[in-house]
Amino acid sequence: MTVDELRQRLRTLGLLGLASRLEELRDEPWLSRVIQIETEERQFRGLDRRLKNSRLGKFKPMADYDWKWPTSIDREAIETLFRLAFAEQGANVVLVGPNGVGKTMIGKNLAHAVIKTGRTAKFTTASAMLNELVAQDGSAALQRAFRRYTSPGVLVIDELGYVAYGNRHADVLFEVVNRRYESGRPMIVTTNRAFTQWGELFPNATCVVPLVDRLVHHCEIVQIEGDSYRLKEARERSGA
Repeated sequence: MTVDELRQRLRTLGLLGLASRLEELRDEPWLSRVIQIETEERQFRGLDRRLKNSRLGKFKPMADYDWKWPTSIDREAIETLFRLAFAEQGANVVLVGPNGVGKTMIGKNLAHAVIKTGRTAKFTTASAMLNELVAQDGSAALQRAFRRYTSPGVLVIDELGYVAYGNRHADVLFEVVNRRYESGRPMIVTTNRAFTQWGELFPNATCVVPLVDRLVHHCEIVQIEGDSYRLKEARERSGA
């Protein structure tokens, strides 16, 4: 690196004292080691901060996923998602299937992979997000709440389809989807409902069709079929 590049690197790392005295220190053998240590620590702190802000919680790694359990799953499509091209291209991911086939596990692992690349991600259940948004009192509070869900690089919305919602819930979901659509920020959505059934989730809501249209415009849809793996584990524990 040139002297100017090295000085900028030190300033970025917050080593302002070293940056100001770079002319006399640039040939010191320990300087490169200090920069390496500070860079690694900065990366670690950044990763730790992004993981805490993501609200991912605990989850099993994909190495523990039982690919033989679902009766139908496109393993190649899912493994391709972990190359994270969807995050680069701003494409959404929708995982469709019944309860207990690993949709949440896959979604959390995808978000974790995104975070490891330096991007931000946020995990939420559909109910938690929508109930928070409709509960906001006043325009300013609502806009702050919207930013919590529209600013992360990737947003994971889990369990959309297990509960029916009112028109207000449909409106705020459309707003989140539309804002992320316009900004090119992708979403990962897990649902147990086919898109043709989304009208049942939001009875009488007029925004369902444009909502789905924006969600699937740039989207990878993966269908998973099978029985609940959690129910299988519960039966095994009961039998033991």
